[in-house]
Amino acid sequence: MCENCGCESPDPFQVHAGPDAGAAAHSHMPAHGHDSAPVTGWHAHPAENGSVTWHHHGDAAPRPLLDANQRAADLNRCYFRDHGILALNLVSSPGAGKTTLLKTTLERLHPHIGCAVVVGDLETQADAEALRPTGAPVIQITTGTVCHLDARMVAAAVARLPHTGLRLLFIENVGNLVCPASFDLGEAHRIVLLATTEGENKPLKYPPIFHGARAVVITKTDLAEPAGFRVELARQAITQVAPQAEVLTLSSRNGDGLDTWVAFLDRLLQAFDPRG
Repeated sequence: MCENCGCESPDPFQVHAGPDAGAAAHSHMPAHGHDSAPVTGWHAHPAENGSVTWHHHGDAAPRPLLDANQRAADLNRCYFRDHGILALNLVSSPGAGKTTLLKTTLERLHPHIGCAVVVGDLETQADAEALRPTGAPVIQITTGTVCHLDARMVAAAVARLPHTGLRLLFIENVGNLVCPASFDLGEAHRIVLLATTEGENKPLKYPPIFHGARAVVITKTDLAEPAGFRVELARQAITQVAPQAEVLTLSSRNGDGLDTWVAFLDRLLQAFDPRG
């Protein structure tokens, strides 16, 4: 997993705040003017354009990679619980349709429910720019060479979001079905997207990312027939590796299944108990 692919190297990452960025109220979230992150050794270097680059200056007593991440994830989870924010971690292969689904979702939900998005990519702010016209606050993280988001990145990004009235936070992870499986971000639920263009056996080939999923969303159903994708075989594969996961099917392009997806999110919000 990620411990063996070079991700243990503390590469710098950037947090790009949009015009709707705000400051955090919780003490563990590094707000404007603070120069250290919740995991020791990380320091902020603000730029004139509003972005912040986080650099690692070395720990006196370095923590193992996943131990340090878990500590930060637990702090994130406390922050989300204390502020009544339901955080969802969306993971998938590249091109599975996370951004398109989020855009459609925000257009439906944000006028009625306070939503925000943290987006992760190696480079560019393209996804954040695609989502900002919905009116929801969006923060882009560029990870450089790191193939996943981790909890400290999320903490730094959430610190730049206005949290007043925020109820639903979508974390769009870096497109990757391997490394994100190892990194708890402090989310309440993991949602895995599986596009019909990927093949029905993807859950069997990459089982760890599906193991803890609250739901698996089969996307691009409008392409299932030309792609030769058999939904029932995909359901069987998902059930084999993630029997706990609810399976949803939808097409962001033609709208099929979107009502069911929105109803699913509403059920998660209704069941979310920040006191628990």
